[in-house]
Amino acid sequence: MSTVGQRELVTQQRVVAFFKDALDYDYLGHWKDRPDNNNIEDALLTDWLKRQGCNDKVIGKVLFVLCKAAALASSKTLYEANREVYGLLRYSVKVRPDVGEQNITV
Repeated sequence: MSTVGQRELVTQQRVVAFFKDALDYDYLGHWKDRPDNNNIEDALLTDWLKRQGCNDKVIGKVLFVLCKAAALASSKTLYEANREVYGLLRYSVKVRPDVGEQNITV
């Protein structure tokens, strides 16, 4: 058995344990081989946004903006896509709930 990557796996396991035990995060498992694996989990994000008081129209627009940012276009690198998604998650997504309304920050 090859030992390539074993140190990285041990480090990842320590990080997961820290998040679960010290920070009380829920671990969703290793989704590498899961069908329809995606960087943005629509159902989980929708559920969380609903608990924050967002309506379905706003949630749909937020998901659209995030998915658009995560998409790799011909001129966009993985680094640029990750940076854009991080910026939206860190600093919020601004969407207009309806025509003529002011932008809201989600």
